[in-house]
Parts: sequence; C-alpha cells; structure tokens
Amino acid sequence: MNRRAVQIVAGFVVMVGLTAVLLHRVQSNYVLGKPGLKLVDVPTYNEETNIVSATSAFLPERVGEYVSSRVEPVSTIEQGMLPPDTVYGRRVYVTPDRFQALISVVVMGTDRTSIHKPQYCLTGQGQRIVSTEMITIPISKPHPYELKAMKLTTRSERTGSGGETVPVSGVFLYWFVADGHLTPNHGERMWLMAKQLITTGLLQRWAYVAYFANCPPGEEAALTERLTKFVADSVPEFQLTAGEPKEFVPATAEQKVAQN
Repeated sequence: MNRRAVQIVAGFVVMVGLTAVLLHRVQSNYVLGKPGLKLVDVPTYNEETNIVSATSAFLPERVGEYVSSRVEPVSTIEQGMLPPDTVYGRRVYVTPDRFQALISVVVMGTDRTSIHKPQYCLTGQGQRIVSTEMITIPISKPHPYELKAMKLTTRSERTGSGGETVPVSGVFLYWFVADGHLTPNHGERMWLMAKQLITTGLLQRWAYVAYFANCPPGEEAALTERLTKFVADSVPEFQLTAGEPKEFVPATAEQKVAQN
C-alpha cells in the first residue's frame, strides 16, 4: 500500500472515530422532544393481554359519518421487532355504506428504530406496490395548509366465497410528523432528526401516520379522492403540528359570479 493510500485509510478511520465519539456524546446528553400529535393515557395490549404501552396515540372515535373501533392488539412479533417505548394508535373507520379505512400511528420514544420505511411492512403483509407518488392534501384547520403525503397504490389477492382468487387494489397514504415538522420523505426525516440532535441535543420524537383502504381494481382514483377527504377531515382531530399557512388568494370577479 503506498503512502497516499495509507493517508486516505488513516483519515477515514479518524473520521469514523470522531463521528462515533460525537454521536455517543450527543446521545448520552439528549433531551427527548415533544410529539407532533396527541398522546393519551390509554394502554395498548398484545394478543396475550399484556400491556405493550401505558399510553397510546389519540385517534377520534367519530369523524363526520365515520364511526370507528379500536384495533387491538399489537402482535407479539411486532412488539418484539420494535423498541419497548414505542407508542401505537390504530382504528378502523366505517361509513353507513360500509366503506372502511384504517388509520395507523406509530410514535417513537428514545429509539429511532421505532420508525422505518412502510414499504417493508406492506410487502411483508403480501401487498405488492405498483406505483408511488407524492400528493398534496388541503387541510383547513387550524389554518389552511397543504399536507404533503406519499401515496402507494397496492395490489394483493384474496380468496373469494367460492374459493376463487380475487385481485384487490389498495391506496396507502403516509407521512411523518414531529413537533413543528412534517415530511412525507423518510430520508428528510432522518436528516432533520440528525441535524437537530447534533446541533441542539434535542431528539425529535417522530411519528409515522398512515391511512389505508381497499377497492376493486380500476377504482383507485375514486378511492384516492374519498380517502384524501377523510384525511382532511380527521387530521385536525389528532395532529398538533400543522404546515405553513397557505397564502390567501382573493377570488376574482369571475369566480365570485360562478360561486353565486
């Protein structure tokens, strides 16, 4: 190995060592931040009726015409994969015409590994991701803003009543939220968390929010419209962090005439 190569290797080793020392120092002196959504003193259980967490992420029982039931329990497999201070919130919402949508929330504690890319869980549950895009959802409360979310269109199969294989499409919407921050991007979330931890000693308490619903193949556009409206109606009920206020643009004379 020549002298130049030795210098490069030595420099790399020093940088890795300094980074490890810095991270150890920061992680031993951090302050855990506030969550960007509501937590309540309602315990979560696993299927063996053991308490997984003494608190849970709040989700409303009713949203407009939607009524809900709490999804229990957290599986022991999931509990074993995630840190013990992870907080959960899950409800299934149903309308009078039997439309169903699931809201799932996972909130990290002192261990960032509570939050990971949702694509891993979806594929592990037998969902095939056929498309990915970022969408914008208008939210009206506490002030008008635009919520950026990642939309995954999925495809899976179910067994029909006669034993036949039935294809099923799905729309999965998700984003990440912390106190004062919103992003649909996993990489940006990791960058924001690392930057805040190193510069201020604050460990942001991120949460992962997801909405999911199914439909027959070919009806994905209609499902997306209905699901995003449900997001707009329900998010202000449990999420504390809001986006930047949307600039108000006065209606033109032609628009006022059309509205009348």
